[in-house]
Amino acid sequence: MFKKVLIANRGEIAARIARTCRRLGVATVGIHSEADAGALHTTAVDESHLVGPAAVKESYLNAAAILEVAKRTGAEAVHPGYGLLSEKVHFARAVLDAGLVWIGPPPEVLDRLGDKMRSRHTAHAAKVSPVPGADAPVETLDAAREVTARIGFPAMVKAVGGGGGIGMQIVKDDAGLERAMKSCSDRAAQAFGDARVYVERYVERPRHIEVQIFGDTHGNVVALGERECSLQRRHQKIIEESPAPAFQGERGASHRAAILDAAVRIGRAAGYVGAGTCEFIWDSAREEFYFLETNCRIQVEHPVTEAVTGLDLVEWQLRVASGEALGDEVRHVTPKGHAVEARLYAEDPSKGFIPKPGDVHELTWPSLENVRIDAGIAAPGQVTQYYDPMVAKIIAYAPTRPEALALLDRALDQTHVAPLVTNRVFLRAVLVSPEFTAGQYDTSFAEIFAKRK
Repeated sequence: MFKKVLIANRGEIAARIARTCRRLGVATVGIHSEADAGALHTTAVDESHLVGPAAVKESYLNAAAILEVAKRTGAEAVHPGYGLLSEKVHFARAVLDAGLVWIGPPPEVLDRLGDKMRSRHTAHAAKVSPVPGADAPVETLDAAREVTARIGFPAMVKAVGGGGGIGMQIVKDDAGLERAMKSCSDRAAQAFGDARVYVERYVERPRHIEVQIFGDTHGNVVALGERECSLQRRHQKIIEESPAPAFQGERGASHRAAILDAAVRIGRAAGYVGAGTCEFIWDSAREEFYFLETNCRIQVEHPVTEAVTGLDLVEWQLRVASGEALGDEVRHVTPKGHAVEARLYAEDPSKGFIPKPGDVHELTWPSLENVRIDAGIAAPGQVTQYYDPMVAKIIAYAPTRPEALALLDRALDQTHVAPLVTNRVFLRAVLVSPEFTAGQYDTSFAEIFAKRK
């Protein structure tokens, strides 16, 4: 096991990684921007170092500054968390070139799966069907029209190097295709430095299912169950749960087994190492699933998998990165019970989920058995305009789904954040809505529900 790890991230994920490191006796080095001086994650690590001003590109994406901190502090390995530099091949290679251990999939795996086009090719090699669409970047309007002539409308224009809903746009007919391509390309160039886009079928009212995979350097690749992440706004998740309510009864169990097997095949085809997530679209009407992409990192919603499996996924990231094989407790785990996670955001659902950065003067978390809080701020604190407005993740676990939903509702009821505007009331309303409690919802539900309120 490592003696010292640098955590190249911020907020709740940096604090969460630090907790596991502390339990394992691993010293932690954190990083922060000028805007994050004194933020919660800087106090969760053993030492934190300034890497630049508030702007992300000048701080949390400043690979040279981060590696200089790692060298100066004697860190042996780098854990990238999620987002930011976590799936950047150039950063993974720079970490390895600096003589450090990269706690994540090797650069060649990031090459195969991090790029959406190569990811589709890997899925084909594993005999798993991606969403029907282009298998190469679409560079011209005529090329886009050739794709839509084959797959039909509605279609989705997507950034090749994108994520988190950035650089994605639904197109209902040919008239909107050119505008969508330009808009997505411009946003992708600005956000990811990659202007390439492609076109695929837009599955209407789909359910979003993802599978937690884990691989080691000894050839093992396993699936640790699935999560349903269909409660979304702007293609970004708000509530996630495991197991997926989309798969109920004997027929659902059969679909679950098929999607877990598909994820493992993709992982093996890619030579996957570490924690990752294979994402799928479930078409309820056709009872078919399509591969979307692989997130080559720990996922925001990993706590629900930890709750139903009893595993610490960050611990196993560290163990695998230090050369250990996956233990029997990982390779033969059977998920039990039900877990659900709600993301508490500084945003206003009544106004299109617009971010609402601001100060936090009062903060109270629930103290309930089987409720976990992964917080990104403390009081006094601030959600700034510079970064993602997530305040915390609240996770509830119980033997059954109804009990888990009720427990999460109680936890949100006991959560108090002031004077910050958050989505807390909206989350509670969703949890008790007839559609959600029945497990009959899809990716359109959150935004439709918000307009009702």
